[in-house]
Amino acid sequence: MTTLALTPSRILRSEWHKLWTVRSTWIMLTAATVLTLGVGIAMGASYEQDRGEITGVDPVQFLLFGTQFSQIILAVVAVLFIAGEYGTGMVRSTMVAVPRRLPVLWSKAGVVAAVTFTATLATLLGTFTAGQLFLDGTDKALSLTDPGVFGTLLGSAAGLTSLALIGLGLGALLRSVPGGITAFIGGVTVLPEILRMFPYDAMDSASKYFPGRAAEGLMTLHDSPDYAATGPALLALTLWTAAILGTAALLLKRRDV
Repeated sequence: MTTLALTPSRILRSEWHKLWTVRSTWIMLTAATVLTLGVGIAMGASYEQDRGEITGVDPVQFLLFGTQFSQIILAVVAVLFIAGEYGTGMVRSTMVAVPRRLPVLWSKAGVVAAVTFTATLATLLGTFTAGQLFLDGTDKALSLTDPGVFGTLLGSAAGLTSLALIGLGLGALLRSVPGGITAFIGGVTVLPEILRMFPYDAMDSASKYFPGRAAEGLMTLHDSPDYAATGPALLALTLWTAAILGTAALLLKRRDV
């Protein structure tokens, strides 16, 4: 009997099949796409230039408001992808098949990154294009060829991908679907807003570098005092992602399955 060698490509292929053979993956990715696109079209269709409360909103971020919801959905997909195996007990079979363990985590991260970046970039391009159909002649009219627009959409997709990877890392750390989702929502979306409520400039400045706020900053075409600049925001997201996945990798090697 021939035994197939355990190679990175085979581990990656295995994790790819795991993700796509679960019905919830298709449902939630579709929901994330529909929400982002639907909200973007609704924002464009309902925009009135005379309404002062939204006139000052960044023109790209304005159409990407739906990502506020889709980022949570994408994180849930990532949490389920790894913590779900602990819930069903399937992780034991996975670690027996791959006794070194870490290739499993890196393969899952690679699959999540590839799927999330591809899906979100396509969704954001479609959302921006569809939303702009309603904004011709307004102060928010733009095209993909305008300076910085395509780069902002690329940065937005990169930010959402980093958030999904953070969700994966939290799922690996906590080994619990409810725990991972709660930690993501609390740490990524709620905590920065709580920090901003305190009347201290240092806390407001620090909140800009939390993952959720940093990702929002990548969605702005123009620099804003409300967000970190593109370079620092991307660096902050990279460091957060590396720290959480690195900690998850360390504990994966040390803890019992």
